[in-house]
This record gives sequence, C-alpha cells and structure tokens, in this order.
Amino acid sequence: MSRTTAPKKKLESMNLTELRARYREVVGEETRSPNKKFLIRRIEESLAAKKQRSPSRRATATAPSAPPAPAARAAPTPESTQPSGKRGRFADMSLEALQAKYREVVGRPTGSNDTPYLKWKIREAEAGRVPVGPRPEREVKVGEDGKRVIPLSFDAEDLAVLDKAWRDAGIPSRTRFFKRAVHRELTAMGATEAAARFAPKEEE
Repeated sequence: MSRTTAPKKKLESMNLTELRARYREVVGEETRSPNKKFLIRRIEESLAAKKQRSPSRRATATAPSAPPAPAARAAPTPESTQPSGKRGRFADMSLEALQAKYREVVGRPTGSNDTPYLKWKIREAEAGRVPVGPRPEREVKVGEDGKRVIPLSFDAEDLAVLDKAWRDAGIPSRTRFFKRAVHRELTAMGATEAAARFAPKEEE
C-alpha cells in the first residue's frame, strides 16, 4: 500500500502569522507585510517558478544528426558591449523613493519597509485593482452610556506580549492600561486639560 502524506493547509485558510512563516519558507525572505492577498500571491508565484525550474519539467532536446554550421559572428556594436542594467522600473529605487511613489500612486502614506509589497501595491493601484486615496473613516457608534468603541489594529503576537506586560504589572484590564498610557502621554505633551479626562480614578 502506498504511503500518503497529509495535504498541506491551504494558503487562504492560514492566518497572518502562518502566511509569513510560509512566505519565509518558500520565498526565502522575511516579511512584515499585513496584506494576506500579497503574501499568497508571492508564495504562489515562487512555488510556480520553482516548479518550472524542476529537472522533471525541463524538456529534453533531441541531439541533431550533424552539428549545424557555425553562423558568422557580427562585429560587436558599442551598444552590445555595454553591461545590461537591472530590469524593472523599480530596480534602482531606494526604499524612500518607493514610499514616495506609493504615496503618489496609492494616495496615502505608508510606513511599510517591505519593498516587494510596495512594488506590488503600486502596480495594483496603477492597474485599478485596489482602492486608492485616503481610507474612509469608519462610522463609530455612540452607546447609550455615551461611550464609543474605536477600532485598534495590532499584530497578534505584539498584542499578546502587550497584554502579558500589563497583566504582570497588576493592571486589571486593557482599557485601564490604555487610559493610563494616554494620560501619561498627554501630560508629557503639555495637554493638561485633555490629560485630566484620562486621569486614573482613586480606586485605580
């Protein structure tokens, strides 16, 4: 009976941490990109390229019955003796130049230093396949108690480390931790009136 191996987990069902690990395994580079679509596409492209380079995929050429007559070699022109430059219009762009191009094409700034992601996003924006311009603010509803819930996005691993830190410090909740942090930052900025709104209560 032939042995079978369990199928690998599909890329689409992987979380961001798993995709980054798979990206590192297949592409051979580290990435902090938060864009799952980009990561999946790069992984699939790299896998396809490796498959094409596989010896089993190479076509074997039939040896000719007689060697062809050597073709007359043309004298090299000045252009042909010049070393070929790097391919691609982004090849010589620095990270700062790519970020500036991203801002120009996508219509909003970026803090990403992942150059493959920046190049991909610029191309996608130029082709009209991704939204461009400032991100619309989400509508934030006000509860009956007058409070509003605001969306905050963190890397899952970073958030786990953060939560452990405030728990180890004896702070009772994440909300309490953020209020204390906001109070300290506003105080340091000299925004005393705003800081007073986030001052810890006596029971805290």
